[in-house]
Amino acid sequence: MKHKLLATVASFALVGGAASAQDSLEMTSAYSQNLPILGTAAVDFVETINSISSDVEFEHFDPGKLVPALEALDAVSNGSVDAAFTTSGYWQGKMNAASLFAAVPFGPEAGEFLGWILYDDGADLWQRMYDENGYNVHVTPCGLIAPETSGWFKNEINSVEDLQGLNMRFFGLGALAMQSLGVSTSLLGASDIFPALERGAIDATEFSMPRIDARLGFHKIAKYNYFPGWHQPSTLFELLINGDVWEDLSETAQNQIEVACLANITKNLAEGEATNYAAMVSNTEENGVIIKQWSPEMLEAFEGAWDGVVEELAADDEFFQEVWTDLQEYRAGYAIWSSNIYLPRNR
Repeated sequence: MKHKLLATVASFALVGGAASAQDSLEMTSAYSQNLPILGTAAVDFVETINSISSDVEFEHFDPGKLVPALEALDAVSNGSVDAAFTTSGYWQGKMNAASLFAAVPFGPEAGEFLGWILYDDGADLWQRMYDENGYNVHVTPCGLIAPETSGWFKNEINSVEDLQGLNMRFFGLGALAMQSLGVSTSLLGASDIFPALERGAIDATEFSMPRIDARLGFHKIAKYNYFPGWHQPSTLFELLINGDVWEDLSETAQNQIEVACLANITKNLAEGEATNYAAMVSNTEENGVIIKQWSPEMLEAFEGAWDGVVEELAADDEFFQEVWTDLQEYRAGYAIWSSNIYLPRNR
C-alpha cells in the first residue's frame, strides 16, 4: 500500500484518466463537524476529494446520522455504510493492535509516526490487521493531530495514590495503563463527556488538544489541565471504505482518495500546531484553568504501567507482538537520526 500511496503524489496526472460514471459514497464521521480539527477534518477531506475527482463523490454525515461512532467499523465492513472517517483506536476492544495505528503511549510523534506508516511497514500491517480479523474494509491514513493534553481533573493530582478510585474517560492503550494504576476508565463519545462530568459519573477526562477541548467546555467543571499527553504524542485517523466498494472504484478514484487523504494529514497537523497555544492562553486568562506539568515521578509511573501493558498484550497476542516489534525496530533506527538533529529543548 505504501508504495502506491506515495506514488500517487508524484503522478497527479490521475485527473486526466478516462472518465467513468461517478460513484457516490456515504461517509459517516466519528466526530461532529462542529468540533475544530477533529470534526472539520472529515469535512475538509470530503470537500477536497469532491473538488478534484470526476469519478467519485463523498457525502459527509455526522456521528449518529447513519450509525453511532463506535459502530462504524462493523457498518462499513458489512456494507450498510460505504465509508467512515474515524480512528482505529476505537476498535481496541475488538483487536489488541488497533491502537498501535492510532496513538502509542510514550510512542512516536507526528513525523516519526508518518515515517513508519508511509515508508516502513505500518500501512501494510494496518491493512493486514483488518484482513486477518475478517473485516471487509480498505484502510487509508487520512488525518493526523499533534500531541494531546494528558487530561482534565477536578482536583490536583500529586501522586499515584491520588489517581486510585477515579472514574475517567480515557482512550486506547493509555486507558489500560491507567487501569493498572487504579483508575476506572470508560470510552465516551465527544458529546457524552461533558454531561458525564457534570453529573459526576466521571471525575476526569482526556479527549484531545486544548483548542478542541475548549469547544467541549471541560474547563467549566475540571480546572486542572495536565501536560504532557504521554498517552497520545500524536494521533492518526483513518478512512475506511467497504472492501467491495473500494474494488469497484476506478484506479483514478482510488488514487484521488489517497491524495486527498495525504492533503488532509498536512492540514490537520498544521492547524493543530498553529492554533493550540492561543487556546491555552485563553484557558488560563479567561477560564481560570490551571495548567500543570506531570512530575518526573508521575511520568515514570505512567511509563512503568505502560510497559506492563505492552508485556501482557505481546505475550497473549501474536499479531500485537509482530506490530510492536516492527515499530520498535523502526524507532531504534529513527533514533540514530532524531538524537542527532534536534536542538536542545531549552534553546
